[in-house]
Amino acid sequence: MAANAEDMITLTSARQDLGGSDLSGATAPDVEDFVITDNSALGIYEAAITGRTAAGLVYSKVGNRVVLLATSVLPEFRGKGVAARLIGGVLDELRMQGKTATVTCPFGAAFVNAHPEYADVLDPAFPRSHTAGHGH
Repeated sequence: MAANAEDMITLTSARQDLGGSDLSGATAPDVEDFVITDNSALGIYEAAITGRTAAGLVYSKVGNRVVLLATSVLPEFRGKGVAARLIGGVLDELRMQGKTATVTCPFGAAFVNAHPEYADVLDPAFPRSHTAGHGH
């Protein structure tokens, strides 16, 4: 993904990636070809569709907590629910690992607000930044 980073679009609201859908990611094409990997060297969870990098979720780790900082999607994959599938997949993985998340990414905050089933993954002391839910 590092080679394509300059082509990424950072999402600052749910509308940028979803075109008004419900943040479920159900419209993502090639569901069986959607793969999330942890590029820990760069601190990015990467989503690939049919082997092509589609999106990234920048993070940092603080102990057993993962801070989800920013979501970016390559232009040709926007509007297909890719960011929502990436965030949901990352939160599912963090839950399985027994880790918690703090969401500072505005898109991630909108996703979590729309999906209360992920509330257990949020760090109780630091669930989100003070600006994440305000579109900053």
